[in-house]
Amino acid sequence: MKEEKQKGDFWTIDELVALTENVQKAEIEFNGRPLNIQWCELTEAEEPKMSVPSEDTPEEDKNQHYAEIASKRMLAMMLKANDRNPEGKTIDEESWTKLPTTLRWNISNTVLSAKKDLNRDF
Repeated sequence: MKEEKQKGDFWTIDELVALTENVQKAEIEFNGRPLNIQWCELTEAEEPKMSVPSEDTPEEDKNQHYAEIASKRMLAMMLKANDRNPEGKTIDEESWTKLPTTLRWNISNTVLSAKKDLNRDF
């Protein structure tokens, strides 16, 4: 039997909106050294424009297309945080494109994991 939910267990609109305005931070380790990162949730208007490949596009090309969209989204989240917290800025557009792919995946996974932790069990 499910426990009865307390009023504080549910998101308020103000809390959800605050997620798009507040800078979130994390420290990750890469090759034995720490790196601070920051990001901000995006509103729909801030999401990078997304095109969908045609059905006859080869699977490898589709995967590349979606990887590029994901990369643009991560960059947009970090740039938004940089605008809101310039003294915490660590990664900008130029550096993002030059980072090792494994580090970029590590950053993406950290951000996605942080988002998962924000979810509540309804």
